[in-house]
Amino acid sequence: MKLQAVLCILLQLIFELSSCTYLRVTPGSTLELPCLSFQSDFTAATITWQFNGKDISEHPYGSVTVKKDGLYLSISPVTAANEGNYVCVMKDDQVEMIRMYNITVDGEIHTSLHHFDLGLTLKLVCVFQVVANALWFRETDDGGRVMLNLQDEENNKLELLYPLDHDQTLILRDTAMDDAGIYTCESTDGKKLSTIYIIVEVPPTETPHTCEGFTTPWEPCQDQNSRTGEPMLQESMAEFSMKLYSYLRQSDPSGNLLFSPISISGALSHLLLGARDNTRKAIERAVCVPHEFHCVHFQMKRLRERMASSLQMASQIFYNPQMNLSESFTNQSIQFYDVEPTRLLENSEENTRMINSWVANKTKNKITQLVDSVSPSTQLILLNAVSFSGQWKVKFDEKQKKGHFTKLNGDMVKVPILFHHNYMAAMMFVVELKAQVARFALSGDSSLYILLPRSSKAADLQHVEEKMTDTAVRQMIEQMKTTPPQQIEVTLPQIKLDVQPDMNILIKKLGLSSLFENPNLCGLYSEDKLVLDDARHRAFFALTKQGVEAGANVPLFIGRVTDP
Repeated sequence: MKLQAVLCILLQLIFELSSCTYLRVTPGSTLELPCLSFQSDFTAATITWQFNGKDISEHPYGSVTVKKDGLYLSISPVTAANEGNYVCVMKDDQVEMIRMYNITVDGEIHTSLHHFDLGLTLKLVCVFQVVANALWFRETDDGGRVMLNLQDEENNKLELLYPLDHDQTLILRDTAMDDAGIYTCESTDGKKLSTIYIIVEVPPTETPHTCEGFTTPWEPCQDQNSRTGEPMLQESMAEFSMKLYSYLRQSDPSGNLLFSPISISGALSHLLLGARDNTRKAIERAVCVPHEFHCVHFQMKRLRERMASSLQMASQIFYNPQMNLSESFTNQSIQFYDVEPTRLLENSEENTRMINSWVANKTKNKITQLVDSVSPSTQLILLNAVSFSGQWKVKFDEKQKKGHFTKLNGDMVKVPILFHHNYMAAMMFVVELKAQVARFALSGDSSLYILLPRSSKAADLQHVEEKMTDTAVRQMIEQMKTTPPQQIEVTLPQIKLDVQPDMNILIKKLGLSSLFENPNLCGLYSEDKLVLDDARHRAFFALTKQGVEAGANVPLFIGRVTDP
């Protein structure tokens, strides 16, 4: 028998690449210098930056920062002191690359105009190319000028930020009206480097808080038996759900996405009950409710009652006992949202336990901890919680099984699965979504829809997500209603998700930034201004042998701002 031997010799090729770029920039601009001129992945490479021959990788100076482990050097703002040669050296076992930049800063005088309020501390920028002492002057009313005394130790109103540095920025503290004027920074040889025009203004007087004309109760629902109320709320909920889906998908395109539109909508709708004027209009736009839809709260109550067999939805108010909540808001909260207003206690730990206990009870222990602490400044907490339990109408095999699950990055992992060889379920390929859709019947009138992209590639999943508008989802559901069940082989992973998306960012994306700043919540409380301090969302979802378990909650933490 003849043996063949193959000898592989790996020759390391060490080579060097270098390039030089000449740039002319203006003072005050922002400059980012990449170490590489092309996209690459040098995970084991060592990167160093030098400025005029001095290593600045570990200790950048002034406005210079090293970003992304050395892949970029940022200069913001550019000053005359940044002029010179920058060298980036990237080195690993095979390659050494050198990228050089020659930076020229235009020698124009830095001129700026600033408006400041009384009592602030200002920084008047002036930077030399080399270490030097600046001469600061201020023009007088008669057209002359006086040199500022920066050596007076008893006067701490004026001070150089870095006395022995090329950065000769001047600090001007506690601005007064007579500090307005023109300031110039010069070198000892008379070269002007900076001219700054300062205008000092009296800050506008804040209008005292008033709720005059905004304390009337929410308008009554005139036609409670209208046939348009229920479909109008359904349309709003569908549109709101897909709006949330779009925002959350953009914020985390590759992570697990889980949220409860009905819980978020429930919390914002409850807040809407006390919102007035522009704040009311903003919340209505956010939850996709027409302004003239006065029956929204009545229909939310109807929705909670209709879904009570499978989905339990609850609301609650925790409030500071020193607050005199609007009587109409309290009564309508009880009427429409079935709340039991509860006073906050004096102890933060007791409040935390009380809130977490309520959440655990309303989500049937699916979520047992929502808050770690309750701030003493919190005046009011509006809470919404939902809990869903749906049993499979067609049971899966009882025998424990494991199967392969393909992750988004292509990796395959072995996980516990639900399996049935001849499961009866409606299934079809939805052309508009380019996805296989199956509807699994659950107890009551509930269903679970599962969408499967054409492949496990991220691009196919992205296509499905982009096509999932509220119209497309409604059409899909209508199509599935007329699709008869068929025998299919089903393999589903037994999953359990517990996700907490950033509710504060979500509220801002919904166009409700004003809730954190200056909302009109006069229908809720009229004595002082209220603002939203914090908002959270937590959602739970599990596929088990028994069925689908889900829970979610949304707390809105509201604080009080008193007039000075």
